[in-house]
Amino acid sequence: MYSQIMILTRVLVLNRMLQRDCYPDVITYTILIEATCRDSGVGQAMKLLDEMRDRGCTPDVVTYNVLVNGICKEGRLDEAIKFLNDMPSSGLNGFCKNGDLVAARKIVDGMILRGLRPDKITYTTLIDGFCRGGDVETALEIRKEMDQNGIELYRVGFSALICGMCKEGRVVDADRALKEMLRAGMKPDDVTYTIMMDAVCKKGDVQTGFKLLKEMQSDGHILSVVTYNVLLNGLCKLGQMKNADMLLHAMLNIGVVPDDITYNILLEGHHRHAISSKHYKQKPEIGIIADFASYKSLVNEI
Repeated sequence: MYSQIMILTRVLVLNRMLQRDCYPDVITYTILIEATCRDSGVGQAMKLLDEMRDRGCTPDVVTYNVLVNGICKEGRLDEAIKFLNDMPSSGLNGFCKNGDLVAARKIVDGMILRGLRPDKITYTTLIDGFCRGGDVETALEIRKEMDQNGIELYRVGFSALICGMCKEGRVVDADRALKEMLRAGMKPDDVTYTIMMDAVCKKGDVQTGFKLLKEMQSDGHILSVVTYNVLLNGLCKLGQMKNADMLLHAMLNIGVVPDDITYNILLEGHHRHAISSKHYKQKPEIGIIADFASYKSLVNEI
């Protein structure tokens, strides 16, 4: 009876605020959600959360901690983790995507303090968020936590670490992570391979770039113009224009259509190294037959 009276009282107060165009802020809603969790259960509190969002008020880390705490008090520990992982535009994932990594970390720390064990989705979301935010060191610390808790990193997490390391120029660490990923039987996607290629080519190691290309081919990847542009750029930066031209012909030969970036890379390379670029002023027609044997020789020898 008491809880019903309290619910009615809150509803009346909220309705009066809205009638006067006085919209509750995140603090007001969070107080109401906490009280509702305590007196009426999480089910009713979730309805308030939905209303809060519908009115354009974004929940903060305190709001989510209140709800997680309420779910835990009801003994639904697995649901508490699922609640955070299943929210694509808010919750843990939302904080990470919006760059609010401190809030994201607080949510997970709060879970741990309540005796909850974050799963691989929770940890991977954090790793991806910190890598995107340029904080690879924190991402690696989270990876250590996973190891200590017996939780294996899976493909998305590996890809996030590799891409984050590459962006920071930590090519050796990224290569180590790539090899660990392959040993674990996980296949990197096109984006991961291409970012790794770009990182090694920027270091002047085009040879490793072509080795990665071979790995992609042998693993059945369909190579895109983006991947070829990375290698072309690496060759042009080193002044290997003959090899770059051969690679262009190979692209055409296997049906990969060059884009504006391709031609800009080649024109800039020829100009930088004072080599005639007359044949690039008119883009080649699609379907030019080139010497594919030369390309194979290039891949094998570089």
